[in-house]
Amino acid sequence: MIDIKSMTQEEMSAYFQENGQPSFRAKQVFQWLHRGVTSFEEMSNLPKSLRQMLSEQAYITVPTVERKQVSKLDGTIKYLWRMRDGNCIETVLMRYKHGNTVCVSCQVGCNMGCVFCASTLGGKVRDLAASEILDQVIFTQKDSGEEISNIVMMGIGEPMDNFDRVLRFLELVNHPDGLNIGMRHISVSTCGLVQRIDRLAEMGLQLTLSVSLHAPDDETRSRLMPVNRAVGVEKLMDTCRRYFETTGRRISYEYAMIDGVNDSDAQADLLASLLKGQPGHVNLIPLNNIEESPLKPSRRVRQFQQRLESHGVTATVRRKLGGDIDASCGQLRKKQMQGSEPCGRKGTSL
Repeated sequence: MIDIKSMTQEEMSAYFQENGQPSFRAKQVFQWLHRGVTSFEEMSNLPKSLRQMLSEQAYITVPTVERKQVSKLDGTIKYLWRMRDGNCIETVLMRYKHGNTVCVSCQVGCNMGCVFCASTLGGKVRDLAASEILDQVIFTQKDSGEEISNIVMMGIGEPMDNFDRVLRFLELVNHPDGLNIGMRHISVSTCGLVQRIDRLAEMGLQLTLSVSLHAPDDETRSRLMPVNRAVGVEKLMDTCRRYFETTGRRISYEYAMIDGVNDSDAQADLLASLLKGQPGHVNLIPLNNIEESPLKPSRRVRQFQQRLESHGVTATVRRKLGGDIDASCGQLRKKQMQGSEPCGRKGTSL
């Protein structure tokens, strides 16, 4: 069976021609899928015979809402979606003055092992298909009734570890016959898979790259992020410089503030030296409490920010949203997995 929503419009056109159908059907089907139809029968401008053919040869991915939490503090919505194979992923809708942002997942679980993140507990089950990443935008918009203008790929999973499918998702969500969300309104986060960052740079996409740095030295970063043991801060920063030189796009550096671990003045000074001569922005993130982790939120966020700014580094503190609804990445899925009706852990690739 064909995962038709993961197909580009050009691939659909070729598929229809191979099956004796006019190529213009591709645009019609593409538009229906990106509106969030759940069956081929809803595609009312297609002949019945074509709808029958599609139902026999293809399927439409449709996630179902397993749990939905709405913050009483700021209206943030967190979804736990159940996928067609029983696995669950998370999506968060955040409201800002400049528009609505959706934070999407790209994998079921994560293999990166960052000690401050609930997403990695239990490891990676499987990659998401491009259609399943796209569904998070489509069905969040459909369920909430809110138009989405911005996307951040900072949910469960490492985007660079699901590189090809993430690229396909970006092509689909950017398409003018679909949701038509511009690349400059999309941010892709990575813990630092340097070879994939280089590949992304070569494509010249006008998206924002967010690098999860979280420490300016190898000893601390390797303790927090196992990926650093194979890469190292110096090599990662060299890769970031190449990315900027190739794309001209400023990088955002994510930095989770952890009490007594990465929040000293000396570490702020070292971080500033790493960024010297390179346009960049540091996004300081107040750590969310995770029951299983001994790490606690820093009490020096403002002091750290001021120290960076004294060196000429642009640094902001991320606004904390959804604090009353388990909005930290991976928390809702973790609770569901521990409950009486847990989401599955099947490894089937769609």
